[in-house]
Amino acid sequence: MDTQRLILFFVFSFSLLLIWTEWEKEQRPKPMPTAAGAQQPGAIKAVPGAVPTPSTAAPAPVATTVPPMAAAAKGEMVQVTTDLLVADVDTLGGSLVRLELRKHKETNDQTKNLVLLGPEHQYFAQSGLTGDAGPNHRTLWRLLPGERSLGEGKNSLELRLVAEGKDGLSVEKVYTFRRDSYIVDVALELRNGGTVPVSPHAYFQLTHDGKQPAGGSSLAQSFGAQSFNGFAQYTTDRKFEKVQYSDIDKGKVDHAKQAGDGWIAFVQHYFVAAWVPAVAAPRDFVVEKRPDGVYSGRVVLPVPAIAPGASAKVVAPLYAGPQEQNRLKEVAPGFDLVVDYGWLTIIAWPLFWLLEKYHSLAGNWGVAIILLTVTIKIVFFPLSAASYRSMAKMKLVTPRLTKIREMYANDRARQNQAMMELYKTEKINPLGGCFPILVQIPVFIALYWVLLAAIELRHAPFMLWIHDLSALDPFYVLPILMTVTMVIQTKLNPVPPDPVQAKVMMFMPFVFSIFFFFFPAGLVLYWLINNILSIAQQWQIQRMFERDKPAHGKR
Repeated sequence: MDTQRLILFFVFSFSLLLIWTEWEKEQRPKPMPTAAGAQQPGAIKAVPGAVPTPSTAAPAPVATTVPPMAAAAKGEMVQVTTDLLVADVDTLGGSLVRLELRKHKETNDQTKNLVLLGPEHQYFAQSGLTGDAGPNHRTLWRLLPGERSLGEGKNSLELRLVAEGKDGLSVEKVYTFRRDSYIVDVALELRNGGTVPVSPHAYFQLTHDGKQPAGGSSLAQSFGAQSFNGFAQYTTDRKFEKVQYSDIDKGKVDHAKQAGDGWIAFVQHYFVAAWVPAVAAPRDFVVEKRPDGVYSGRVVLPVPAIAPGASAKVVAPLYAGPQEQNRLKEVAPGFDLVVDYGWLTIIAWPLFWLLEKYHSLAGNWGVAIILLTVTIKIVFFPLSAASYRSMAKMKLVTPRLTKIREMYANDRARQNQAMMELYKTEKINPLGGCFPILVQIPVFIALYWVLLAAIELRHAPFMLWIHDLSALDPFYVLPILMTVTMVIQTKLNPVPPDPVQAKVMMFMPFVFSIFFFFFPAGLVLYWLINNILSIAQQWQIQRMFERDKPAHGKR
């Protein structure tokens, strides 16, 4: 098997795997609706309007309905603007109900800023006190005076809301926004105005309807190759864990329920929102599906006992923004793992690091992809050369192989014996071209995921008509050039002795080039440059062997 056939076989197999994955998801039986009073194992009971209750809290009545006054109340929408964010906070619940990213545009309309959190997917960041004693995300909070826009020369601003709980407990919710940051500190400042100590629990949760965000960038994403979409968490003991929707639906969620540290996030392609409490203290993690069909994931933190007249404070930073590696590494341990590089992450990381270095030199992500492709080609040059030398030898003896097939057309055993004798005489390993390519396949897959998952390539221009390396080539120039290079490679490869196989190989480039018409431009650019370099290397090696043709071409 030569290089061209092996690469085509790999592309075909990988594509079939993606198609099968998507088909299985579509055909998978849908879970039965959850009964209104049902509770998943290990989960906190929640119904629309319910107040979360921690599993570690002392037994207490669980509020299952919202008080009529709170349900009928109407809140005020408060908008906060920074250099990176436009945030809408609803005083009914004190929740962050809409978050617009000013430096990132919508996938399908680049004239509009991307809205990360918002009502379209019931994607909200909520917080409050558990149980029915303290204010929560159903309580009407009162807005305190303050700045609403981060002005020039200021590095931060605070948005303060206040609400009263039971038995003299009052809470101030403080949102702190900072310049050049996607981290919003959310603090609950509690004061016990009652006559007995209180030991409340604070919760910080994200909700989402579980549907994929609009705007896929390639056919590969439609086939199920998109990055993970759903809840994920990290703890020191169990490290990074993804929570699949199917497991939540079945009530079989396997993740850390209690831990001494860690964070919880909702991950989607290119972006992430996460509660990342910094203090190492016991906490509960809950991921569940509510009866109204909305998924929720939260972290519940205990608040130290507050004596009468005393105060306490609990803080949980919220990161809501792009999956930019330089930012993620600064947020929390393991937070950079939300970038989904698939099962070859260990290879993908150094590839992205090198890609980023080339971008810092060239200032263009397309040029960086070309430089990375050249680097990979240089690293694998000895293996590729061995493969091409094997193919060059095979091409020289192809006429003799054809004659053997004709001579022993009715005697397969004698035919195979004669062919093996020829290989032995000419010192040719018929599989010599396979292993060098097999070694490179993990790198190809890892780079595929890097180019698919890196937000740095989203809306990144290359040159001329290529304005977005993460989207399709609008004029299909790169896929057409890719098809041409595949045809050239086929011409350089030895023609299979079997006429049927030869005809199949002749049409293979045109069949598989269809996939490249639906791949992101950045990925096609990589394959195109790789093919051009391969053609040059293969042509040079073949030319060297052509000079020795009389020695190998004897009949």
